Amino acid sequence: MAVTRTILAVAVMAILSTASAAIYNVGEPGGAWDLSTNYGTWASSRNFKADDQIVFKYSPQAHDVLEVSKADYDSCSTASPITTLNSGNDVVTLTASGTRYFICGFPGHCAGGMKVKIDVMSGFSSPAPASGPSASNAPPPTPASAATNVEATGFGLAVLLAVAGLMA
Repeated sequence: MAVTRTILAVAVMAILSTASAAIYNVGEPGGAWDLSTNYGTWASSRNFKADDQIVFKYSPQAHDVLEVSKADYDSCSTASPITTLNSGNDVVTLTASGTRYFICGFPGHCAGGMKVKIDVMSGFSSPAPASGPSASNAPPPTPASAATNVEATGFGLAVLLAVAGLMA
């Protein structure tokens, strides 16, 4: 019986930890990866956690995404990117706590504001309230993953309860 409880506890922890990652579309709800979005405001209104994902959506003919060092972020240098993304629908998993820096490599775009600093906190992910580019009293939008998280947790718990019932 003690072994069953231990297995059950480990299964619950595994299901809850995998269902907690959030997905953030960079610049949404008011924009995308473009020249019209204030990324400082966008990023500061979210609490990024390890295992969350950020998605850059844009036209590959007009933009790209370079992950760069802090120095290259500050100076908008494209000379030595850590990673270059150019699909137009780039998904970046935030694997660890710390700060990550992204810029658009097209001439003049970074200097024009197409740069975002993502501060990744340690711990479990929990979607943070989001705010649009202007202050309003409208309810904050929910990250795209919220429904997925609920579905994954519900499904996982149903499987867990079924297994527990078979072991009893």
